[in-house]
Amino acid sequence: MENKHKRIFPILVALSLWSVTAARELPVAKPEEVGMSSAKLGKVDDVLKGFIAEKKLAGCIVAIARKGKIVHFGTYGKMDVERDKPMTPGSIFRIYSMSKAITTAAALLLFDEGKYDLDDPVSKYIPEFEELSVWREGQAEPAKRQMTVRDLMRHTSGLSYGFVGNSAVEKRYKKDKPIDRAGDLPTMITKLSGIPLAFEPGTKWQYSVSIDVLGRLIEIWSGKKFEDFLAERICKPLDMKDTAFDVPKGKVDRFTANYAPNGSGELRLIDDPAQSRYLTPAGLASGGGGLVSTTRDYLRFLQMVLNGGELHGTRILKKKTVRLMTRNQLPKKIMPIRIGPIPRVGVGFGLGFSTRVSMGPWDPGGRVGEFGWGGAASTHYWVSPKDELVVVTMEQIMPYSFMTEWAVKKLIYDAIEK
Repeated sequence: MENKHKRIFPILVALSLWSVTAARELPVAKPEEVGMSSAKLGKVDDVLKGFIAEKKLAGCIVAIARKGKIVHFGTYGKMDVERDKPMTPGSIFRIYSMSKAITTAAALLLFDEGKYDLDDPVSKYIPEFEELSVWREGQAEPAKRQMTVRDLMRHTSGLSYGFVGNSAVEKRYKKDKPIDRAGDLPTMITKLSGIPLAFEPGTKWQYSVSIDVLGRLIEIWSGKKFEDFLAERICKPLDMKDTAFDVPKGKVDRFTANYAPNGSGELRLIDDPAQSRYLTPAGLASGGGGLVSTTRDYLRFLQMVLNGGELHGTRILKKKTVRLMTRNQLPKKIMPIRIGPIPRVGVGFGLGFSTRVSMGPWDPGGRVGEFGWGGAASTHYWVSPKDELVVVTMEQIMPYSFMTEWAVKKLIYDAIEK
């Protein structure tokens, strides 16, 4: 009983830190109350403490909710080694591509309001995309098919990022830098319209700037700046109070440091939270990778999705729209997805999330029906609707590593007893 209390009381203290508003927090429960084992969840602590001791991580948070209740909220190591600051429940993280699901949800909110259809050509709203070219056999040729809004959401648009190989298209991304934080979304569109597509829209899955283009569409559909729409229609209703495109002065003390391995078994600082670019407002609000957030905020977002589009009586999305997000939208012929050389066998993509449709050698600790994604600084999350389970892992180390996710996933599933 004593160990159970040690696990729950820190969560209660953490939640009290966020009670300055009248927002209703996710309830806290002992693992046994929702069919999980405290003793088995304790193995998660052991793994993370080991990673910290071995200097594989500076610090980390692992948060677990089941049946809408938080059963584990573990903080480990330091949020800032140089200043000897311990990781705290309210630490703010660069979530990079975890921004994508939030942006997609914002766009789908407007879909629910009838602002567009998923199979509308993007050029209907962005005329610069009317006559895009595709790079084929060493030359640019007119595209045979228009990219659609659905293509953007599921990464079948033909757009790229500039880090997938060294083709002529990738070189143009590196040279033109369409995702320039100092720029703006209309300028991004102008730059992208001059770069050939990497493939014919709809014929391939390739990770890309598609969700950044979706941010520009949100501006066009809503008549508001993307960052303002996101704050008003997603973050405020869900009380995601620390999710934004920059870290204001009053929150810098909670902003984590970002690290990378130095090649000698130590970590080196690559972004000092006291001098980071995130301390100033972004010109280009990157819906694909520009947000910062907290574990608590992201748990709220995911619980809304797991609940079918609502949280604590506030509806954000229709249930049928959430089903589109969390179920595979890719034709079999362009599966499985991959970033790099290794195919993620059994993994497709919905509208905003990767989706597990069958088991295979990729991520053997996962389960069919799971949806999730991660961010470049090794943040990660997954949701298992069948198990009513939400897991968020937060750390700050680049390049991206699956280390934490793969180390704790099976342990967490094994802790489910009924």
